[in-house]
Amino acid sequence: MPRYVIERSLPAGLDIPPNEVGARVCRAMVHNNTDFGVTWITSYTTPDRKHTFCIYDAPSPEAIRRAGDCNQLPVARVTEVRVLDPYFFK
Repeated sequence: MPRYVIERSLPAGLDIPPNEVGARVCRAMVHNNTDFGVTWITSYTTPDRKHTFCIYDAPSPEAIRRAGDCNQLPVARVTEVRVLDPYFFK
């Protein structure tokens, strides 16, 4: 399965509280993603929470865009990536 980095711009900022409400929001997103064959791996956010960089496994960029629409999350850019591990080099 291809791996992608998804960049998002969120002008109002990302508002997922670190409590049970936020956990429910995240579980709902994970569940919705399964309808499109998309797996959310991890995300990074800027300190102001207005930009995120998310790692996903998905069958295609279009599947990621459809899952984003379903979860009401904008998708600014989708880039297919490969792992480059610094410990590979000796």
